[in-house]
Amino acid sequence: LFEGLPARYDRLAEVLSFGQNRRWREEMVMHLARFQPERILDVATGTGGVAIALAHATDADIVGVDLSEPMLERGRERVRDAGLDNRIRLRLGRAEALPFPDASFDAVSFTYLLRYVADPAATLSELSRVLRPGGGMASLDFYVPQKFLPRTGWRIYTRLALPAAGYALGGQAWWRVGRFLGPNIERFYRRWRLDAIFEAWRMAGMIDVGQREMSNGAGLVMWGRKHHA
Repeated sequence: LFEGLPARYDRLAEVLSFGQNRRWREEMVMHLARFQPERILDVATGTGGVAIALAHATDADIVGVDLSEPMLERGRERVRDAGLDNRIRLRLGRAEALPFPDASFDAVSFTYLLRYVADPAATLSELSRVLRPGGGMASLDFYVPQKFLPRTGWRIYTRLALPAAGYALGGQAWWRVGRFLGPNIERFYRRWRLDAIFEAWRMAGMIDVGQREMSNGAGLVMWGRKHHA
């Protein structure tokens, strides 16, 4: 869906997240920074925004993986511009089959991922596999507000304003992204209610799992710690 869109992805990500993407990202990064990791894996890294934020918040070396080579190329440019190419390495990879040995990382982050994989529970288990015991995992994604008034406003925004804003800023391709996003989010959470997501984290070996709804429920940050064997 996002192929061919990396040049304006960062700007448009703010529109798609109601202008809150940076704040949500900071919340997720905070939950990983407290583990003081030396090596972090950022999955669905896109153009490297989370990887760069993690580098600023920690002293860790960071590996980012994504399915899209054009996104990664844009990310490498951003990493070089930030002077972080000695700490951040971006490469192709699939979240469902990560090309790393068990317990390779002290922390794992992933953003806007589980809605796009066939088996979210299996993907969480794969993410946990490469995390060392005691390490931290955190995620960020869109969510559906649970209260009536915020949910009504959210639906108006995602059905009407979001496609229009996408078209104004990015043309036909981003109009399609805008139309896709709201229904996709609602379908996912009808299949995967929050309690089911919590259970999938626990089944993947995570403990102390927590969550925070952001911006009246439009975003969801989750975090946890891998149990010691």
